[in-house]
Amino acid sequence: MNKSIYAAITAVSGYVPDYVLTNEELSTMVDTNDEWIVTRTGIKERRILKSGATSDMCVEAAKTLLEKRGIKAEEIDCIICATVTPDMMFPSTANVIADKIGAVNAWGFDLSAACSGFLFALSTGSKFVETGSYKKVLVFGADKMSAITDYSDRSTCIIFGDGAGVVLLEPSTEPVGILDSVLKSDGSGRHVLKMKAGGSQVPASIESVTNKEHFLYQEGKTVFKFAVKNMADVAVEIMERNHLEGKDISWLIPHQANRRIIEATAERMGLSMDKVTINIQKYGNTTSGTIPLCLWEWEKQFKKGDLLILTAFGGGFTWGSILLKWAY
Repeated sequence: MNKSIYAAITAVSGYVPDYVLTNEELSTMVDTNDEWIVTRTGIKERRILKSGATSDMCVEAAKTLLEKRGIKAEEIDCIICATVTPDMMFPSTANVIADKIGAVNAWGFDLSAACSGFLFALSTGSKFVETGSYKKVLVFGADKMSAITDYSDRSTCIIFGDGAGVVLLEPSTEPVGILDSVLKSDGSGRHVLKMKAGGSQVPASIESVTNKEHFLYQEGKTVFKFAVKNMADVAVEIMERNHLEGKDISWLIPHQANRRIIEATAERMGLSMDKVTINIQKYGNTTSGTIPLCLWEWEKQFKKGDLLILTAFGGGFTWGSILLKWAY
């Protein structure tokens, strides 16, 4: 795709809480064990934010990014925060982040697309840069999943963790950065992966709290089936429409939901696993945070000009893929 201005990722950062919740500790809370969890998910441990909110993790990631890039918070034009665990229903977590880091010249908003949230936010942020509207856009993917996880439900509590990642988008006249995106959704998935209460359909009440309806609910087998197919399909779709083969792709950056889903996606794309970023064993599923956390952890291994495919699947259903060329 020929553009006059490209939205390039010029810096990345991340943050995970200090507290490590291991499979062994989980086995004292619910009927499970390390072998059962690892075999089905690939997860050994996850990080838990014991005190604070989603914005606090984002602030830590943002501070590191600004320092690395050598810029001040006042230079940021726009902040987009992908999350399903906002600090509050309103104001937006993006606005809270702006206040906490001193981004006094930035406006912002939250974007909710579950585990695909970061991809949706990254694509949205790229448009502001490509149109020339803004020079510096921060895109966060962050979730404090422990806040909506029922630790008596072994089907979900083994999966999720807390974490935040952030990228800085800036304009480039070189053909680097966000090259293409394929984003999809299917609202019929709301029945099998959701948080039932807390919105206008089921407002908070004594009954909703007693019935544990403010925790995430998932029909695991149904979600797994949809995720395996659609995450792989959309990754292959973006390759085909850009006339790419597995050998052309430097790295696959997949959402970290389940190791088996990641492996199936890589196989469909014709990629060996040494080209795939995986940290699910350490952090579990941090929802919107997984992809930017992978970018942060693998940043030093990326080389300028590397082609990366980012792909995810999330509740709703939402799914998508982004093709980008590394800019530094």
